[in-house]
Amino acid sequence: MTANGSSAGVRHAAITGTGSYAPARVVTNAELSAALGTDVDDFVSNTLGIRERRWCADDESTADLAERAARRALNDAGVAAEDVDLLIVATDTPEYVSPATSAVVQGRLGAWRAGTFDVNSGCAGFVTALDVAWKYVRADERYSRVLVVGAYAMSKFLDRADKKTSTIFADGAGAVMLEASRAHGIVASELYADGRLAPGMGVFAGGTAEPITEAVLREGYRNRLRFVQKYPASVNEEGWPRIARSVLARAGASVDDVGLWLWTQVNRSTIETVMRTLDAPMERAHTVMHKWGYTGSACLPMALDDAARAGRLGDGDLVLLTGSGAGLSMGCVALRWRDA
Repeated sequence: MTANGSSAGVRHAAITGTGSYAPARVVTNAELSAALGTDVDDFVSNTLGIRERRWCADDESTADLAERAARRALNDAGVAAEDVDLLIVATDTPEYVSPATSAVVQGRLGAWRAGTFDVNSGCAGFVTALDVAWKYVRADERYSRVLVVGAYAMSKFLDRADKKTSTIFADGAGAVMLEASRAHGIVASELYADGRLAPGMGVFAGGTAEPITEAVLREGYRNRLRFVQKYPASVNEEGWPRIARSVLARAGASVDDVGLWLWTQVNRSTIETVMRTLDAPMERAHTVMHKWGYTGSACLPMALDDAARAGRLGDGDLVLLTGSGAGLSMGCVALRWRDA
């Protein structure tokens, strides 16, 4: 699929290719139940909707996942890496503290013309990066092809004995090629945050506030992903419908106009509740957590790629992507699907 830029009028930005990658290692609920010494399958399968997840191999990292998903999106779009103008990687599990993961991926792809930067908005990272990419295309004619990648290797930060996290979090990457277009594309977006919830969940050691020391490693707590304080259910159950309706209003559309809903893939029960709140049929929500687990900033592009390859998207369909996560960060993007 391809899209051409236009010098007349407003420059639109359309997704012309998608790609995703999940590591080969499959970790089932039965395997985790055995490791944890307690049966986790009922809650994890029936409430969260997760039946299995993928974890990186020991020698596999975030940049590996991002590179594979990016190559698939480039191939789908029919775009050569050297023709990419900008590469944005959304992740909160970076390859290094420094340099940026996007720089590593750019070098591997050979995207020599592309500027690069990382976005860390937790699990809202991909929609945040997509929002930024859209505005680059609209605002500056130098940027006609922007490659946006969401990548997540949270298994590297899990305490495998902690059932609150090890049963949920997984690894993967998803990518989209965003190109200047004469029609269709992204039509509206919104970002939201509430930093009062920042201490609630995260990997808190390893930065400048809490550098890694022998004591930190010996304790083995703050250098692993932790739920410190449970977020109220209302954060997503009320926050997702609110931001979705706001974005739809900006797009001049209604709930009934949405052909496909993509939500953060962490809890199927929450998605069902939100769809009931919106009075929208669950059949219009695409989910992938049952086979890939919760892949954070990668879950939305992975779900989008899965939906596209399953034939769930038609030319002109209105698609709404909503993500939220640690921070608290939240974002929503509405787009018209372009099917060349």
